[in-house]
Amino acid sequence: MKKLLFVILCLFGTFPFNSAWSGTDTKIMVLGDSLSAGYGLPPQSGWVNLLERRLQSQSAGYKVINASISGEITLGGRKRIEQALKNNKPDIVIVALGANDGLQGRSISSIYENLEAIILTCKQYNATPLLISMQLPPNYGISYTQKFRDIYPRLAKNQQLQLAPFLMEGFGDQTGFFQADGIHPTAQAQEKMLDNIWPALVSVLKSQQTQASTASKNLIDGTDTTTTGLLH
Repeated sequence: MKKLLFVILCLFGTFPFNSAWSGTDTKIMVLGDSLSAGYGLPPQSGWVNLLERRLQSQSAGYKVINASISGEITLGGRKRIEQALKNNKPDIVIVALGANDGLQGRSISSIYENLEAIILTCKQYNATPLLISMQLPPNYGISYTQKFRDIYPRLAKNQQLQLAPFLMEGFGDQTGFFQADGIHPTAQAQEKMLDNIWPALVSVLKSQQTQASTASKNLIDGTDTTTTGLLH
């Protein structure tokens, strides 16, 4: 129904095609660990909460679902992604997992395979995955940390995904932005985390809008594409 409404709005010129902010019933689900679950933060102050507020300031049609669990590893995400997709029916899934696997020294191949399985399941349920890069501190050794870092661009390339930078890009070496444990960012760092992934998310949203625009044009031209190419 939302796809049909989307096309009708486009046909009658009431949809802002030149804007990135369609947001018509767009659901974004975040599948992450403590970095996304808001560990140690005041309620509603995590970057996922800030994301929803930023999106809704552009359009009330956006909804963000936080399916993140503190301590989550990629295998856990792999086991629960299908049910999360069935329950929430998101259009976009932000995959922010792998940090705990790396900190536990899990095998590079298993991390890659679990993330790949999550991404393939998202695609199976017509949800667009957005992958967030993860990094490890240098004390885990040059070889392992580099192989771990390489998982994300390699996976993005192989699966043709939009890749967002590391959540703590630009401030990961500044202790003032971290809680007492030295691992979890403070409330003051959450806006920076959101800013890191924001351009990649906007790119995904624009891509979906372009697909919807093309579908409505094809409909006008007499080509029935109402079941493909629109928001998932």
